[in-house]
Amino acid sequence: MNKNIAKIEDPILSVRDLTVAYDKNEAVKQVSVDFKKNSVTAIMGPSGCGKSTLLRAFNRMHELYENIHITGQIILNEEDIMKMPPIKVRRNLGMVFQRPNPFPTMSIYDNVIAGYKLNGIRLKKSEKDEIVERSLKDVALWDEVKDTLFKKGTFLSGGQQQRLCIARALAFSPEVILLDEPTSALDPIATSKIEEMLINLKKNYTIIMVTHNMSQAARISDYSLFMYLGELVEYDKTKTMFTNPKEKRTEEYLTGKFS
Repeated sequence: MNKNIAKIEDPILSVRDLTVAYDKNEAVKQVSVDFKKNSVTAIMGPSGCGKSTLLRAFNRMHELYENIHITGQIILNEEDIMKMPPIKVRRNLGMVFQRPNPFPTMSIYDNVIAGYKLNGIRLKKSEKDEIVERSLKDVALWDEVKDTLFKKGTFLSGGQQQRLCIARALAFSPEVILLDEPTSALDPIATSKIEEMLINLKKNYTIIMVTHNMSQAARISDYSLFMYLGELVEYDKTKTMFTNPKEKRTEEYLTGKFS
């Protein structure tokens, strides 16, 4: 394990010697890291450093592409996700992308429960209603849309669409929520709402998010992970890393001197 990793007791997710290669190009290089349950962890670093590649490896999205190869271990609650059925992995580790992507032909209601339909899981109407209401309440969207549930999701504002996408990920009650720069396409007001929502969500979920926004990481994350050229450079409690970074490259990045 990297010498700068803060040791976490009873982690919900443990990554050991994870390498992700596109053909022969290693985008993530032997990363080992633990993630604490019911916390927000920010993954930071310059463009092309492997942040999103690392995040997507956690729910095995790379298996959708033939030229990507993964080695190492990813352990969720002491179970190796590489040995789980991919559908189970993606239910337990919900992914939300950079740009809001509600299914354009579906209503708000159907967007929330889309995962059940796509996986052929039949539910009673009362079960669907309960999942939709719970998921939308979790993302503080219920009061805004409860009277328009059967309008298309694309009718919502950008910030509302992103909260709808997070609700869709929450519908399966995942253990971990993976967020790839979830506010980079949003205005400051919508960003603030999502940040507030994420702080509330960590009571019931573990959140791992890629962000370019260091101020955002400082505001809402409990732990921060700094990557450079595919390597994990430093990992610590956010307050510790931002006030007393151990590595020169981390300090240069946080102070804007990074070239």
